[in-house]
Amino acid sequence: MPDTNLEFKNEIARCRDIFEKKTRDYGTSWRVLRLPSLTDQIFIKASRIRSIQESGENRVGDGVEPEFVAMVNYAVMALIQQELGPEGEQELPLSKAMELYDKHISRATRLMLDKNHDYDEAWRMMRVSSMVDLILMKIRRIKQIEDHQGKTLISEGVEGSYMDIINYSLFCLIRLKEN
Repeated sequence: MPDTNLEFKNEIARCRDIFEKKTRDYGTSWRVLRLPSLTDQIFIKASRIRSIQESGENRVGDGVEPEFVAMVNYAVMALIQQELGPEGEQELPLSKAMELYDKHISRATRLMLDKNHDYDEAWRMMRVSSMVDLILMKIRRIKQIEDHQGKTLISEGVEGSYMDIINYSLFCLIRLKEN
C-alpha cells in the first residue's frame, strides 16, 4: 500500500533541493516579479505539459517532470511574494528564503493531508492529464482574481489556488513515478 506522506515528502525534497540550488546560483532575483508574472510562469509550464500530452511530441528535450517541479517552486514563490509584498527586501539571505519556502510548503502539505483524508486519496485514481487540466483551471481562476485586484464575492483568494497547484503538481510527480 502506498505511503502518501512519504511519497509527498520525497517529492517535496526534490523540489526544495532545486529551489535551494537555484537560490544559491541566482539569489532571490524572482523577488522582482509581480504575482501576475509568477502566475504566468506557472501557466507556461502547465501549458507546455498539456501540449506534450496532447501532441505526444517533445522538441525541447526536457520531460514533463521538471515542469511539475517548477510549478511547485513558482507557486511557493508566489505565496512568499504575497506574504512579503513588493516593498519588502528584494534579496533575501538563503536561510530566510528557505525558511519561507518551508513555511509555505508546510501549509500546502497540511492542506493536502486534510483534503486527502476527506477525499480518500481519490487523486490516485485520476489521470495526470486531468490534474494538469485542474491546474490550468486554477491558473485561470487566479488570473481572474488578479484582474479584479483580488476582490471576490464568494471565492477564496489566490492563496488556496496556489496551494492546490503545489499539491496537484506533487501528486502528478508521484503518479508519474507509479507509471
